[in-house]
Parts: sequence; C-alpha cells; structure tokens
Amino acid sequence: MNAILAGWFGLSILCDVTGQLSFKRGTEKHVHEKAHWAAFLASGWVWLGIAIYAVEIVVWVRILSLVPLAVAFPIASLNFIAITLASRIFLGERVTRRRWAGTGLICAGVVLVAQGV
Repeated sequence: MNAILAGWFGLSILCDVTGQLSFKRGTEKHVHEKAHWAAFLASGWVWLGIAIYAVEIVVWVRILSLVPLAVAFPIASLNFIAITLASRIFLGERVTRRRWAGTGLICAGVVLVAQGV
C-alpha cells in the first residue's frame, strides 16, 4: 500500500474514532433521561460527531475511487482496533483480554487483505 492510500485510510479511521467518541460523549449526560432523543440531539458532541462523519463520507468516497470495495472495507475494519483503544484511553472503558484477542484477529485479517494492495 502506498503512502497516499495509507494516509486516506488513516484519515478515515481517525474520523471514525473521533466521531464515535463524540457520540459517546453526547450520550453520557442524557442516557437516563426520559427525553433521551431530544437531549441527545441537543448535544454539541453529537453534532460534532455528525460533522466528522460528513467529512468521513468524502474521505471514504476518495478511498473507493482508488481501491476495490472488497479491499477497502476489510482495511477500514482497523477502526475496530482504534475505537477499542480510544475507548480505553479516553473514556476509561474496560477492555477484556478476550476483546483484545478479537481485535488482534481482526488485525491479522487486515494484514492478509492489505498484502494484495
């Protein structure tokens, strides 16, 4: 994989991680409220996540213009690893050994798929 394509994938994964963290932050204060959806949609974190996802759509379309979907989608699954790591670091979530093992298997699969790019 060349450096430019790797950069596009890195940007896509960064957008996905940042968007997911924003959505999670947007739900933290309102998860127990009865007016959950209204409060959720009023959160600045949620709107930040939506804006980041809008950027990710543009990035993803660029990636798809460069590689086949059958290659791009498995590589993009690196976001599972990045989100797991980010949720541990930034949200303090517990990640079990079993979950780390699963993310390791995903990574191994990505390596196998990316070798043909």
